[in-house]
Amino acid sequence: MLTNLGIKGRVLLLTLVPSGVFAGLLGAWFSYSQLNDLQQQLLQRGELILNQLSLAGAQSLDSDRSEQLIRIAQDAIELKDVRSIRIVAAPDRVIVHNGPSMRKQDFSAITKLTTFSTDASSQLILPLYPRSSNSANGALEDAAKQAPIGWISLELSHHASLLEGYRSVFITISMILIGLMITALLALRLSRTINIPLDNIKKGVARIRDGHLDTRLDSPGSHELDDLVNGINLMAQSLQHAQEELQSNIDQALDDARHNLETIEIQNIELDLARKEAIEASRIKSEFLANMSHEIRTPLNGIIGFTQLLKKSDLTIRQEDYLNTIINSSESLLNIINEILDFSKIEAGKLVLDHAPFYLRDLIQDTLTLLAPAAHQKHLELLSLVYRDTPRTLMGDAQRIKQILTNLTGNAIKFTREGSIVVRAMLEDENEEFAQLRISVQDTGIGMHDVEQSTLFQAFSQADHSLTRQAGGTGLGLAISKRLVEHMGGEIGVNSVPGEGSEFWFSLRLAKTYSSDLNAIEAKALTHRAVLHEPHPLAQQAIAHQLEDCGLHVDSINSLDALLVQVQQAAGTAQPYHIAVLGINTQQHQLHKLKELLNALQQLNCEVLLVCSTSDFTVFQNNLGRPFCEQMLSKPTCHRRLQHAVNDLLCIDTSPVAPPQIELGLNAAHALCVDDNPANLLLIKTLLTDMGARVSVADNGHSALALFQQQPFDIVFMDIQMPVMSGQQCTEAMRTWERNQQLEATPIIAVTAHALPHETHLFLQAGLNDCLSKPISEQSLAQAIAKWTGIFIGNQSTFTLSQEQITQHQQLPIIDLQEGRALSNGKESLAKELLHLLAESLPSDRLYLQQARAQQDRNALLERIHRIHGATQYCGVPQLRAICKTCEILIKENVAQIDPALDELDAAIARLLAHLSQQAGAQ
Repeated sequence: MLTNLGIKGRVLLLTLVPSGVFAGLLGAWFSYSQLNDLQQQLLQRGELILNQLSLAGAQSLDSDRSEQLIRIAQDAIELKDVRSIRIVAAPDRVIVHNGPSMRKQDFSAITKLTTFSTDASSQLILPLYPRSSNSANGALEDAAKQAPIGWISLELSHHASLLEGYRSVFITISMILIGLMITALLALRLSRTINIPLDNIKKGVARIRDGHLDTRLDSPGSHELDDLVNGINLMAQSLQHAQEELQSNIDQALDDARHNLETIEIQNIELDLARKEAIEASRIKSEFLANMSHEIRTPLNGIIGFTQLLKKSDLTIRQEDYLNTIINSSESLLNIINEILDFSKIEAGKLVLDHAPFYLRDLIQDTLTLLAPAAHQKHLELLSLVYRDTPRTLMGDAQRIKQILTNLTGNAIKFTREGSIVVRAMLEDENEEFAQLRISVQDTGIGMHDVEQSTLFQAFSQADHSLTRQAGGTGLGLAISKRLVEHMGGEIGVNSVPGEGSEFWFSLRLAKTYSSDLNAIEAKALTHRAVLHEPHPLAQQAIAHQLEDCGLHVDSINSLDALLVQVQQAAGTAQPYHIAVLGINTQQHQLHKLKELLNALQQLNCEVLLVCSTSDFTVFQNNLGRPFCEQMLSKPTCHRRLQHAVNDLLCIDTSPVAPPQIELGLNAAHALCVDDNPANLLLIKTLLTDMGARVSVADNGHSALALFQQQPFDIVFMDIQMPVMSGQQCTEAMRTWERNQQLEATPIIAVTAHALPHETHLFLQAGLNDCLSKPISEQSLAQAIAKWTGIFIGNQSTFTLSQEQITQHQQLPIIDLQEGRALSNGKESLAKELLHLLAESLPSDRLYLQQARAQQDRNALLERIHRIHGATQYCGVPQLRAICKTCEILIKENVAQIDPALDELDAAIARLLAHLSQQAGAQ
């Protein structure tokens, strides 16, 4: 509160308050003391009066002289402050009363001087005792021996004493007020001696603040204030010097700025020119990238497309291997081009993400299935762990997430020599709409140091830059993965220890969905029990979780011998094991012991499902025999395939209601294909023709426009980069002609190697409806036709088995021993054993095929024929192998009439069995 007062107020407050309090206390004390003194004096005077009256009154009362008592009372009433007087004879007889009435008292109880006081008066009562006759000095007898003969009551008024007291209080207060006034005047005088110099100082400081730095203050004559004034004057002098120096510096800086202005303007012009050159260079780079993409994709389109077509023809095993090598090399080159294009899109900020529902577990398992052969060739364990609380379906760009996961897992396979690679998907946080996922890829590879980790996600950077590095690649995979994750609003990182391995992880926030389009298989609650053996602990955990998701009660056992013992013990109980799932490999499991175990389990009515790596799959399939070679799955186990296999082995019906069949519009789609490259034109024509479409072709824009104006087409596939008239110009001309003819717009699809987003946008602005990126496939063409025309096409009736092909098959040898020895690396005994195993399985296969044909179950036919075809790859049976391949192609391409091919397959099996039986009889 003192902070709100000025110096004057504080001086007055600090002087008046203590002095006023002190004076008030002293005045109150003195006034109180004087009032008490006046009261005591009044009582003492009353006692003196009573004592004087008692001498005469006692004698008169004792002599009964009333006149004398009346005279005494009249004389007493005249005294100062006496208000009234009363003489009472014992026992209670009033002899004399003079003055106003008194308060009635009980005199008989009073034996000594007694005082009764009120605010207005004090009543004094004195008993009267008789004098003793023999008392010479007139003293009273002892009060204890004699009773009083009367009493004198004297009432004294307080009026005069109170008036004297009030006069004293008034004088005291007046003196206090006069003292306080004198003190206030002195305080005001003191405050003025302080305030006036301070006001002068304040005005001087205000002038200094306003910029009048030459202002100087005068000395106020006080030592303390003189020090303050001197300090302010020194400060003003310093500020004046500083301002003068600052102004000098400013003037110098302005002079320098004027001298440098021309240089800055020249630099701005140069920077503007450099910016324009950089923009032009970026445009040239993008154009070069697009052109190079087009130039590379165009021949790649022909290579991959015609190689796929060539694979459908009759080939030897070596030729098929060569074709697979060509396809893999082409796809690797295409992946490198796609990585560079993705990086260019991200750098340009033109990457567009898809937003569609997908099934997370299928995405991970499909990715690992593609990468499994590379991992199994190095004897690595590749598996996935998807935690149960992870949502089943999510919204996002599934292809980009798969691209990230493929890059991370592929790198893990590259840099891991032994051990395992585990892909984990777990839920970090979720709400009703979104889920925060963490997906990690952990390996037991070479690991990395902190320095290597710091540059790992940079473009064109790799952990190993030496000339002897074993892993190849462009160095863009991790950089693209990082950009993709950040573009999707997530983050990516790595934890690594040299020599122990690495863990790459990325987290994404994805929307949850419950779309029914993903048809996830729902596991039924089963009462079946399963026993699991898997040497690798993590793989055992992953398969056990998948079996539990299938509805089975799973017990895991580390030893095959212990597994057999436990199955035998449970066989005679109420809870036997219905299925045994065995993870096997050629390094830890011998074939003859494994066969004995499988036969023993079969005798115990326990179904067997085998799980092995892709590198060991063919070995076990060709040596275990029926039916075990048919009850095998490759690692990593896919949940859907595992559940289908379990349902088939345990005869669990999970078949859904068959959807209505769509009538396919065969030969209803009339397509116009335009491309200046003969190979690409032939490829797209062949693909569309094989799918049942009618195709017209044109090798330039003018010819395409003429054909378009001559006849109607359901759809047009247009190349973009063509001489004379480009695809965009041709499309604009077609749209102009349609508007002039008032015709409906025909769907025009760009088929081009141009892949940059802004180019696609330009295509759509030119009138194109969609864009297909090369290399194209049958599926992309069929989807485009279905999307824009509503016509569904496919390989159904354009490919049938002709009599000429049947004759060609029959002309092949039934058994070629020389080929068998070549396939067995020159080991004749192994060739005979493989042929013998095939012969043992063919009767059951033949019966199975006949039953599947009767039920018209194409899936069962395809599966069994594929297995027979695989078995024939390692035996010298050319005729059966050729017809198996033909049947497999017909079923895969959904050809309606496959009965002739199946008849020929049945006849080929019969001829082979008869030939083997004839050879056995001859021996």
